[in-house]
Amino acid sequence: MAEPALSIRGLTKVYGNGFHALKGIDLDVEQGDFFALLGPNGAGKSTTLGVVCSLVQKTAGQVSIFGIDIDRDFARAKYHLGVVPQEFNFNQFEKVLDIVLAQAGYYGMPRREALPRAEQLLKDLGLWDKRNGSARMLSGGMKRRLMIARALMHRPKLLILDEPTAGVDIELRRSMWEYMRRINREEGTTIILTTHYLEEAESLCRNVAIINHGEIVRNTSVRGLLAELDTETFLLDLARPVEQAPQVEGFEVHKVESAQLAVVVHRGQRLNDVFTALGEQGIEVVSMRNRANRLEEMFVSMVEQGNDERPKVERAEVGK
Repeated sequence: MAEPALSIRGLTKVYGNGFHALKGIDLDVEQGDFFALLGPNGAGKSTTLGVVCSLVQKTAGQVSIFGIDIDRDFARAKYHLGVVPQEFNFNQFEKVLDIVLAQAGYYGMPRREALPRAEQLLKDLGLWDKRNGSARMLSGGMKRRLMIARALMHRPKLLILDEPTAGVDIELRRSMWEYMRRINREEGTTIILTTHYLEEAESLCRNVAIINHGEIVRNTSVRGLLAELDTETFLLDLARPVEQAPQVEGFEVHKVESAQLAVVVHRGQRLNDVFTALGEQGIEVVSMRNRANRLEEMFVSMVEQGNDERPKVERAEVGK
């Protein structure tokens, strides 16, 4: 059986003030997976990734990348690792091409290999025509793509993306999604994504772990997690306005706008029954969509439940 791309056992981080940022985390990310690590601010996501990248010193536990213990041989482990952090951490006055070539040199890639690799990545990410300009002239979205190109220069088998589309417009975000899907599908790159855009995780990822207060509260497939939703709310756009919300037996129907309804569907119910009932009342539905991202609903529910279950004394200490 193949070693996991990332294996974490008993990962603990206690800061000098006694705050437990991580509380014995266990986590495996299998090779070839597209994995989401989710959690509210301060939950422990960045600390976990910081330990994996050797930017944060752990208190206890073990981390392995493709079976290589990072404490024993981080130099070899990091060769398999590419990281795209939240913050821009390159020299803004360097040329775009020089930034990615410097990354290749850092990993010992000969220039004869680095140049065609850089050209391929910069073309794939729409930056080739900017290669001779300084990075400071790039837009925020282009800088994000430059960080991705740099992280992929040495062909890492594991790519960590920490909020890669923060501040990026919708069109560019979707093009980046498609590129990530492609390298995961065609090159077998294992990808770990943290994001505040939960539709990103639902659209891209196969498996997900949710971390809260330094503990993994859920680790499962995205599909399995969504199957646990008890209700789902749909917005129905109507062909003509209605004066009030129609009555549909067994369903909650609310009027949102003059020609828009919100329908709450419980597990086991069929939305088609709503369409049938509305049709019998002469109400025509022209389009339908989810009111909220489904993963977001589940995520918010879990986080709120976790907050409710925490001892009040612990909350007070964290708030200090």
